Amino acid sequence: MITRDVVNLFHHLTGYSTQPAFDRLLVAPVNMRERFIELIRREIEHQRAGRPARIVAKMNQVEDLPVCEALCEASQAGVPVDLVIRGFCCLRPGIPGWTEHLRVRSIVGRFLEHGRLFHFANGEANPLDGEFYIGSADWMDRNLSRRVEAVTPVRARNLRERLWEDLTVQLEDRRNAWQMQPDGSYVQLHAGEGDPEVARDGTHVTHMKRARARLRR
Repeated sequence: MITRDVVNLFHHLTGYSTQPAFDRLLVAPVNMRERFIELIRREIEHQRAGRPARIVAKMNQVEDLPVCEALCEASQAGVPVDLVIRGFCCLRPGIPGWTEHLRVRSIVGRFLEHGRLFHFANGEANPLDGEFYIGSADWMDRNLSRRVEAVTPVRARNLRERLWEDLTVQLEDRRNAWQMQPDGSYVQLHAGEGDPEVARDGTHVTHMKRARARLRR
């Protein structure tokens, strides 16, 4: 179905189709904002039903008002929300009544972070059983309203493992990570002697070490 969606997308771009329909792909400006908000609100439903709920998203910027409002609703419902945002983020974490359960961090180091990766627990205790998406779009009005962007689900378990590894490393990082404060300022994190190696090495050194280890295998 993903391949069919890609064919439909290119037919739309070339003018062979004027009313594209997508079963799996999230495509801007057709259905991406709507689908992301549905996924966020689904986590709210899981949280209220006592099932595992969590949102982890990595991208360059967060600014789109409807998505920000949905994330605030998720935080208010108690859904843990972790955002790894390289650039600016218009949501402030830790605001009473709004974003107590939302955290924002930026990874700044040797390499330019440019990936977009989205994880939704979807009621599953094991993160690998949740849903993963990768693609080209930030949560910005220009991306969701005025550009053609595509985001695809990732179904292969070995690929989900790599994606969750990437997210976990960035969430544990205490070398390259800057944590946003409720006033919008950022504080650089620092690893202590008792912190795990990933926290002390940071995202980029950790990924280089693991890439070398995979090559040796």
